[in-house]
Amino acid sequence: MLYGALAMNDTTATARPTVAEGTTFIVLFAVSFCHLLNDMMQALLPAIYPSLKAQFHLSFAQVGFVTLAFQCTASLLQPAVGFYADRKPLPYSLPIGMVFTLSGLLLLSLAHNYAMLLASAALIGVGSSSFHPESSRVARMASGGRHGLAQSMFQVGGNIGSALGPLTAAFVVYNWGQESIAWYSGVALLAIVILYQVGTWYKLHGLRRLHFSHAQAQKPKLPPRRVAFALAILIALVFTKYLYMTSLTNYLTFFLIHRFHVSVRVAQFHLFLFLLAVAIGTMVGGPIGDKVGRKFVIWFSILGALPFSLMLPYANLFWSGVLSFTIGVVIASAFSAIVVFGQELIPGRVGTISGLFFGLAFGTAGLGAAVVGAIADRTSIEYVYELCAFLPALGLLTVFLPNIEEVRHKLPPVPTPE
Repeated sequence: MLYGALAMNDTTATARPTVAEGTTFIVLFAVSFCHLLNDMMQALLPAIYPSLKAQFHLSFAQVGFVTLAFQCTASLLQPAVGFYADRKPLPYSLPIGMVFTLSGLLLLSLAHNYAMLLASAALIGVGSSSFHPESSRVARMASGGRHGLAQSMFQVGGNIGSALGPLTAAFVVYNWGQESIAWYSGVALLAIVILYQVGTWYKLHGLRRLHFSHAQAQKPKLPPRRVAFALAILIALVFTKYLYMTSLTNYLTFFLIHRFHVSVRVAQFHLFLFLLAVAIGTMVGGPIGDKVGRKFVIWFSILGALPFSLMLPYANLFWSGVLSFTIGVVIASAFSAIVVFGQELIPGRVGTISGLFFGLAFGTAGLGAAVVGAIADRTSIEYVYELCAFLPALGLLTVFLPNIEEVRHKLPPVPTPE
């Protein structure tokens, strides 16, 4: 069914000489939808932190270590998966990875001690490590040269899923209890079916399109040291962005409950609005980067969040919602631009770059959750937000990135094969 539509779309494209030029939207929608399902399931874990903290009598640091268990398996494995896939593609790693997510959810629904919580988080992380680098490669395959748009479409699915996680948790898990997490196994099974068909398209059509795209690519002639330095700057920017995002994603509910004495559901709704803003920012960041340049988007995104992050710790409940929504839109627009910027620095290493940045994002979030939790235990959750408010100032590092769009425009055009 789905694969029939995918194959028909690609077969039609093969009648034209420039097979890699057309954007295959049905594939992009498929991986974006599966990204939505994947991240919605992953977002259940932080969404039920207040319940788990009370049920298992956890400290903030222990909550952070649950996130660390998830992020470690995700962050450490993702670059390895991407690096290996660049040399030996893994089309069916997508549905296989989702099986690990399914197993982690079932274990989480049955967990009755802290060790089981850590194990379930680690299993969900393994599923994420298989999904993100390879599905990002699929988005590149289906982009038809519109790389920013493709990455945004792929990533916005995950952002919407992350926003839906707390919302569904508020209505499902908080009404029917921890055991109801097992109901999400149906979501995982749906994702497995779709990803199997995407994997078949990847194997039969996607690799050919990716190879053709690499052959067409105009490589910016930058010295290796300059490329390595630019990658280091991008890594620092991802670290900055996700360390601050972690303070909001994992601890915003605790901050609102502690400071304004709101209910868990009200706090979850504010978290949903923040994650919805992240989805909006992700969607607009990629296409804008295609039009005006990725460096400009990175500048605006990370540094532009600074005034709002500095005001957030001192705002009332209404303005906390407004500011966190604004921060979400602004700061989220950078990630698509950063990923594509890295892919253009080192053409032909799509999986490696995707795995590196997705892995770094997850690793930073995990380490940040543990550190932020430990600081909150020793001081207060309000102090954490006052301290983290200065992180977007590191967006000034963007000044050291090369203008690769200008370098590429100076190169002679690559002829399209007949």
